[in-house]
Amino acid sequence: MNDIAVTVNGERRGLAGVPAHATALDWLRDTGLSGSKEGCAEGECGACAMLLATPAVDGGTSWTPVNACLVPVYALNGQEVVTAEGLGTIDDLHPVQEKLAEAGGSQCGYCTPGFACSMAGEYYREDRVAADDDACPVHDDDAHDDPEHGPNGFDLHALSGNLCRCTGYRPIRDAAYSLGAPEADDPLRQRLDKPAPVAVATDAEIDGARFIRPATLTDTLQLIHDEPDAVLVAGSTDFGVEVNIRGRRAPLVVAIEQLEELRTLEIGDDMIEIGAALPLSEVERRLAGRVPLLAQLFPQFASRLIRNRGTFGGNLGTGSPIGDTPPALLALGTRVVLASVLGEREVELSEYFTSYRQTVRAADELIRAIRIPLPLAEVTAFHKIAKRRFDDISSVAVAFALDIDDENIVTAARIGLGGVAATPLRARATEEALIGKPWNIATVQSASAILKGEGTPMSDHRASADYRSLMLGSALLKLYSTTKHSDSKEATA
Repeated sequence: MNDIAVTVNGERRGLAGVPAHATALDWLRDTGLSGSKEGCAEGECGACAMLLATPAVDGGTSWTPVNACLVPVYALNGQEVVTAEGLGTIDDLHPVQEKLAEAGGSQCGYCTPGFACSMAGEYYREDRVAADDDACPVHDDDAHDDPEHGPNGFDLHALSGNLCRCTGYRPIRDAAYSLGAPEADDPLRQRLDKPAPVAVATDAEIDGARFIRPATLTDTLQLIHDEPDAVLVAGSTDFGVEVNIRGRRAPLVVAIEQLEELRTLEIGDDMIEIGAALPLSEVERRLAGRVPLLAQLFPQFASRLIRNRGTFGGNLGTGSPIGDTPPALLALGTRVVLASVLGEREVELSEYFTSYRQTVRAADELIRAIRIPLPLAEVTAFHKIAKRRFDDISSVAVAFALDIDDENIVTAARIGLGGVAATPLRARATEEALIGKPWNIATVQSASAILKGEGTPMSDHRASADYRSLMLGSALLKLYSTTKHSDSKEATA
């Protein structure tokens, strides 16, 4: 236990005696670093944001903002983090803090440390490029009309997981858009040129509860074979909520998010294989739009803070009927690779879910990867209906993947649904109503009536059953209007 420690703001801090279920946020505040705040304990407000040193493509380091309230502190053993206190001091403000102060970007101040950390992550993003090298770094609505990027290349999605309850977003945006590039002697900038910390095998037991990070996938599979009740945790964006809100105290937690075997991404001739523990932000970066349906999904999946930790494996592993990735993956015809000490087996995602939060995955299996077959469908779309545009849970999610030939006939169709049944599911009846039919308004209206009746939607605080059915019924019409609009643009080009 004396060897278990985290480097925080350049100082090594031990974890001896810290409860096995403790989050990074609780531990930071208990050690006197109270800049990080608990606003929601669910990863929705970003008041707890901190910077985590993660591996960069070039072998250096990236400063990645994450929600400290969700990360198990023992998952940070051997890692390096920076909190708001580590950015600057009262006498020597960090450029992000200075611009926030100048713009009046802090009102009550509760959310400000989280905004500063998320903003700092974007400030140090190495591929951030100004729209015009000669442009003034100060935001000018008349000179720059991109609603989501500043003239300095700042991506506002970097702040999508940070909530300001005082609604002071305009000055916060102005502060973000006024940032220049880091100076060469900036210590946090210089840190990017050095490798990120490697994963450290960890075994901590406190008061009968145990946290383990195995060194290899082989060790992990043997462990869950011997301990079938172990809880597998990757990004902890779901498990962290269970710990915080529902008081879950698992006797044995096994961290798998740093296993190299689960962090791969390979594009072959006939499929794309994505490791189950590769963070969604990293998947998005590596695919670079290669899968258009996922490119539509990613910006709508929670927030950047969540995507920096969340994984496909975690989203599928929970078996939730309202996860955003299952409908898209169902539409893509995805297969799930399950691994155990006996070997691997491959399961069609459409056969993976069995009942509410139940799947075919055995207790001694983990999700190693997902496989998306190639070639991809020609017409794809992801529709998410939620109360907020970003950082919200779906009321209904619909994903389409259609092939339409030169004769305007639908030759293949896959439609994934979420939020309308006890499990994510394929809209089989609607698919059958489309295949072999002309892609026209008559076909779409007929199929839409069928789609409206798919699933068994229920009423809850997010939406009524009738509303969910209505949204299903309109989704295909929306897709059709989009394709017809695209056709008309091509005809007039």
